[in-house]
Amino acid sequence: MGTTQLETVPEPKYWHLKTVLSQALDSEFTVGEILPNERDLAARFGVARATLRQALEQLELEGRLQRRRGVGTTVAPPRIGVAVDPVRHTWPGTAGDDWQPLDAVESDTVPAAVAALLATAPGDPVHIVRRSRVTDGRPVAAELLYVPAAALPDRTPADSPGAPARARAVLDALRTLELDGQDRTVELGSARAEDAKQLDRLPGAPVLVVTTRYVSGGRTTAVAVSTYRADTCRLTFGESDAVALLAG
Repeated sequence: MGTTQLETVPEPKYWHLKTVLSQALDSEFTVGEILPNERDLAARFGVARATLRQALEQLELEGRLQRRRGVGTTVAPPRIGVAVDPVRHTWPGTAGDDWQPLDAVESDTVPAAVAALLATAPGDPVHIVRRSRVTDGRPVAAELLYVPAAALPDRTPADSPGAPARARAVLDALRTLELDGQDRTVELGSARAEDAKQLDRLPGAPVLVVTTRYVSGGRTTAVAVSTYRADTCRLTFGESDAVALLAG
């Protein structure tokens, strides 16, 4: 990896350094290879470590690099295509849904944004289903599905034996309701500690957050907050997967 003179470049130093590093990744490194440590890289390019970190963070956001616990910064493999909506107009857990149910709990505390979508009042019990998605043997997404207990009055998932069974009980109950439709939003976010652990990422790593709102009986009956790895995923939408959203 060669040196370059950054002082005369009019664009921000970290941005030019990012371009130089990206070219080096293409010509000098292979997928999975560990980069030199920050001290050596900063010395080689004659930049402050803060500038180097900005460049590395941008490359991670663009999916070129991965930070791995106990390993360091490695060259990332190409992004894998992940269909966000392979079966449209269906409840979570329907045949063709490749999410794995992990657990379900009942809580009277949910994030304010979710409570606003569900129109629940403080203290209203809500079922929270935790699910995971693995593609090609790699964890790509973690999900929290929120369902007001009032929407499923005949089901008590806490009585189901085993964590996955509790999750499946909520999903089974949802499928007894008539689904009017769904909508979703996508935004860039940072991995929470729990999601980061599930996705084998560091807390604060860039993620894509897909929020899906399910409507039944004229009101929001469930909200799914799905957190996808921004460094490895290329999200596709629609039955034909013709439209792609590239992270970074």
